[in-house]
Amino acid sequence: MSLENTDFALAVEDLTVSFDGFKAVDGLNFYLEKDELHVVIGPNGAGKTTVLDLICGKTKSTEGSIKFKNKELTKLAEHEIVHAGVGRKFQTPSIYENLSVYENLEVSYPQGRGVFGSLMFKRTDEVDKRIREVANEIFLGDSLDMEAALLSHGQKQWLEIGMLLIQNPELLMLDEPVAGMSVKEREQTADLLNRICKGRSVLVIEHDMEFVARIAHKVTVLHQGKILAEGDMQTVQNDPKVIEVYLGH
Repeated sequence: MSLENTDFALAVEDLTVSFDGFKAVDGLNFYLEKDELHVVIGPNGAGKTTVLDLICGKTKSTEGSIKFKNKELTKLAEHEIVHAGVGRKFQTPSIYENLSVYENLEVSYPQGRGVFGSLMFKRTDEVDKRIREVANEIFLGDSLDMEAALLSHGQKQWLEIGMLLIQNPELLMLDEPVAGMSVKEREQTADLLNRICKGRSVLVIEHDMEFVARIAHKVTVLHQGKILAEGDMQTVQNDPKVIEVYLGH
């Protein structure tokens, strides 16, 4: 069934991608509500990162449809998908190590796009206010002048989330945001994600089940490119198929 118009923020239908005959994602149907914090879990090789790659246009699908607010994304280039309101954070933080926290947020501001944009870019009160707001939100309000290279691993992850937040995406995708974080940083990140999903949809890939339980409105379990189970954490954890896949490895 193809929905012409949908109330979902994101509607993925019959999505398939083959690499040399191997179906990494196989006929996937996946729906994300507005303001929903949705976590995708699954064993290694389940196709989780590939799904994010397909949504953000890094990988092109073999067949199927990806609609974001009813706009078809499969035909768009990566930068067009960003302009449509989709932000993506990869596993390794990509921040400008030699710039301060403030400057990292400033170059990410939509009008200051890129280094050349930022040369022509005038720092207004509005921009300054927004940078400070976002910095407070990501626990870096007191570190604005610090060189990004000196941040802890967890703080670098937060800074990168901030660099996406300042663009105000309506869909934010995060690939293993708490990997390598301390226990306290994980707790703070859970609070952060619970706050930022008000007013936008957030799609997270994560291995840390305790963290997933703290944040997920809904969990999808992927296995071999297909959905194995979907629902709240409790339902998914008690699903015999899921137990078998996780414990059978």
